[in-house]
Amino acid sequence: MNVSLLDGWFPWTVQAAALALFLTAVGLRDRVWRRKWGPIALGTALAVTAAGAVAVLSLSGITDPVPFGVWLWGGVAVGAFSVLGFGWRSARWWRRVLVLPAALLALFCAANSVNTATGYYPTVEDAIGELSGRPLPDQITVADLAEIHGRTRTGRIVQVDIPDTASGFAHRQELVYLPPAWFRSQARPKLPVLEMIGGEFAAPDNWIRSGNAVKTADAFAAQHNGFAPILVFVDATGGFRVDTECVDGPHGNAESHLLKDVPPYVEKTFNASADPHKWGVAGWSMGGTCAVDLVVEHPTRFTHFGDFSGDKGPYIGDKDHTVQELYGGNAAAWAAHDPLTVLGTRHNKYQGVSGYFGQGDEEHGQIESAELLETAAEKDGIRTTDTVGSGRHTWQTGATTFARALPWLAAQLGVPGTRAR
Repeated sequence: MNVSLLDGWFPWTVQAAALALFLTAVGLRDRVWRRKWGPIALGTALAVTAAGAVAVLSLSGITDPVPFGVWLWGGVAVGAFSVLGFGWRSARWWRRVLVLPAALLALFCAANSVNTATGYYPTVEDAIGELSGRPLPDQITVADLAEIHGRTRTGRIVQVDIPDTASGFAHRQELVYLPPAWFRSQARPKLPVLEMIGGEFAAPDNWIRSGNAVKTADAFAAQHNGFAPILVFVDATGGFRVDTECVDGPHGNAESHLLKDVPPYVEKTFNASADPHKWGVAGWSMGGTCAVDLVVEHPTRFTHFGDFSGDKGPYIGDKDHTVQELYGGNAAAWAAHDPLTVLGTRHNKYQGVSGYFGQGDEEHGQIESAELLETAAEKDGIRTTDTVGSGRHTWQTGATTFARALPWLAAQLGVPGTRAR
């Protein structure tokens, strides 16, 4: 099950099998098929695929580039059924039987084209685990906490159901990482906290399965006498295909959930620090945008951010569409949540606020956004640092950036054994 979906033999084998089955199902057959029905079937498949691509791009609201493999393998799947329909009478039974597996494998290849471009599911095991809701390794419930030995060398992932009392936001089950030092005594240490936010097509466990965050935190804790920040893997969207950009709007009160529901619950349940200087937000892609936005808007609640491959502000398409989709047409709400606008109109400089910007060297748009935000932030008194590593806009780049940023963020948060520079 630990087979890579992103590279190696498995994706290529599935693609070869899909193509071989498709070509076998098409076949040469008789002269009428070759000269008439075959070209009609393939031409119809091409037209249907092109029409589907236009419809998806114009109606779905997707703003990121769609990998070419989606259209290629989607076309192969459509082509298989088109060949079946136009060639039913001339096809032998075994050609008809091959159509369904050819189409299914082609659809898998289309879906994995998106996965390869984003890195959401690195392995077959990760995909099955998330899609089936399988618990993560070392995942426990709040009731299990007392059973963990104080000498544990690894942290634990705790599944939590955070009440939506303040927000009314219909969120999914969230997760909390507690470092080894948390378990050493019944008097739980008041550790600092990082809210962790994923991308647009997100689930709360993406940072664990795809972003390697728990392994990164455990490695950090191993070098700091068991201490690391508490990580809260929050649900900022409420659904896989919902894009809230972490604001309150037509898609739900995501901002209120992250601001008013999560901190009180974590402070009460896990004895976390209530000092805003020991609270931060980190995220990848949409989550990086959210991290900057939440801190510059609410510096009395969150004081530090980690923006990994985020944009310059919450948006869905152009400004007009964003105002309508995210804020129900309220332009003032857009301005109140646009970081560059907030930074440009703030009269008092920020005190004690810091931020980390990190991107891959192939993320040209994100690098440009980070440069704009960093310049504006520093003018308003926010202390920042930035790095550009290697990579494109994938979860793997986000994971590497988080590993590089964690020591810096931990020092800003005041994790025991660290010192801010």
